Amino acid sequence: MEKHLFIGEGFEGPGVNLAHINVLVGPRNGPAGQAFATALATPSAGHAPFVVIAQPGVPTKPLTLYVNKAQIESDFHGNATWGASQAGIAKAVAESLENGTLPPEAENDWVVVSANWVNPKTNDLDAVFENNYRACRNAIIAAMEGLPRKEAVFKAARDVSNPFYTPKAR
Repeated sequence: MEKHLFIGEGFEGPGVNLAHINVLVGPRNGPAGQAFATALATPSAGHAPFVVIAQPGVPTKPLTLYVNKAQIESDFHGNATWGASQAGIAKAVAESLENGTLPPEAENDWVVVSANWVNPKTNDLDAVFENNYRACRNAIIAAMEGLPRKEAVFKAARDVSNPFYTPKAR
């Protein structure tokens, strides 16, 4: 059976400038396209999804929807989200099409939905750009290659942790 939805996760960087990205990738006429259309048509307070651009008037290919996980809390946070983070995602998506990570038909027949965490306390636009670029690139690779493999998940789950919580030793 042909796969119609690819899902990936990417996490890059330390501290307040880290990037955590989840992507849905797939044909416009499948679940990714449905998620794209639904998210674009139903913004909520503090969350207004938008099409990612490489430059004004030049949306990235495949069309990519940016969904912010954190409400915008300041002008700087807005610049980090709508500027640096979006630019990193545009670069990662376009490169993924250009280098063959995404198949040629993705150019006009697929979409990407990218859910992105930009910390409201972020303080370095260049770090936000770089971390979002790498996290999105890695999320797309993970989606297309079915990563991580279950063995890596089992190993990580034995010593589970994340930047927000690490269980006490038992």
